[in-house]
Amino acid sequence: MIEPTYSIQTLFEQLGLPHEPEEIEVFIRTHRIDDQTRIYDAPFWSSQQAAFLQEGLAADADWAEVIDELNARLRD
Repeated sequence: MIEPTYSIQTLFEQLGLPHEPEEIEVFIRTHRIDDQTRIYDAPFWSSQQAAFLQEGLAADADWAEVIDELNARLRD
C-alpha cells in the first residue's frame, strides 16, 4: 500500500488558499509568525483553517510533515 504524499501545494489547496508556487511564495513572504506563536494560532487563519492545522499536528496525521514545513517557512 502506498502512503499518501502531501506537498505544500496540496496543503494550500486543502486550506482553500491559492496554491500555485508563486502564490504560495507571496503568502509566505507576507504572513510571518514569531517563535512564540503556534502555527494554528497565527491571526491570518480562519477558524476552520486553524482547526485543520491544529488537528493535523495533534493527530500526527498525514498532513503533519507538510504543516511542519509551512511552519518553518513562515518563521525564516
